[in-house]
Amino acid sequence: MTVHYINISFFAHPLNILVHCKNKPYNTPHTSTTTSRVLSERDIYTSIYDNDEDMKSVKDNFDRQTSQRFEEYEQRMITNRKKYKEQCEKDIQRIILKDKREKSLAEKVEKGCLKCGCGLGGLAVSVGIFGGLGTYGWKAAATAAAIETAKQAGIQKGIQVGVPLTIQKLKGIPGICLIITDENLKNMVATLYGQPNYIIQAINVARNAWCDGATLLSDKESTCTSYLLQISNLSQQVGNAAVEANTAGNIAAAAETEKLETAALTNIQNTSTTCTTAIIASTVVILVIVLIMLIIYFVLRYRRKNKMNKKLQYTNLLKE
Repeated sequence: MTVHYINISFFAHPLNILVHCKNKPYNTPHTSTTTSRVLSERDIYTSIYDNDEDMKSVKDNFDRQTSQRFEEYEQRMITNRKKYKEQCEKDIQRIILKDKREKSLAEKVEKGCLKCGCGLGGLAVSVGIFGGLGTYGWKAAATAAAIETAKQAGIQKGIQVGVPLTIQKLKGIPGICLIITDENLKNMVATLYGQPNYIIQAINVARNAWCDGATLLSDKESTCTSYLLQISNLSQQVGNAAVEANTAGNIAAAAETEKLETAALTNIQNTSTTCTTAIIASTVVILVIVLIMLIIYFVLRYRRKNKMNKKLQYTNLLKE
């Protein structure tokens, strides 16, 4: 009798089992002389579940669910790709807009720093040149004005010293008080100070006027004819007195002029030094500011270029 046994590999393998049958001794069992263990091609590609309805149902259900899940997965992937693409485009647009704003702001700041640096550089040059020229011109004008003011003040000082001294010396000449009054003497000296010849002439005129009326009085006549009021003697004494007083006044005037000139020139020099120092300091400060502006300009430009390169790379990556 032949019995088929199904192994775990799901293919049929015939087993030949010899059974000793006592009931029918006349029926001789067939004994196979050769046993073949080779599987046919049909046995290899054929399963026992091909005709099983339950297995077909399970397979169909599995195929259907698998296909459905693959379709759902594909739909999700399409949706996600679309979403990622839209998000990528939004990110790119946002990056482009942000880059434009930052680029515009950076360019404005750079241009502002550059313009400010150029303007301040020109201002520094202007301050250095025109400030120096202005200080030099002011110093020259102030020096000339100070010298002139000192001279005028010296002249006034000489007059203040010389006029009283001239009056004092003229009063010390014998006979002067007879021929001219104190009031007329003061007015004459104040008017003719610094001019000894004119003072001599004025004294001689006063002497002649006084002596012309001396004919009626014997005492005046004797005085006019005396040596004291002789024109030669009187002129010599008046001239000496006027010259001495004028010399003293000139000395006082020169001393006062030198004193005032020294003080004024010292003040002018100090002021000029202060102005020059201020101009130099201002120029240095402006140049430092210009240098800082230029450094800021180059730093901003360098950072903007680096940022632009990075954003360009990032944009290219997003596009890819």
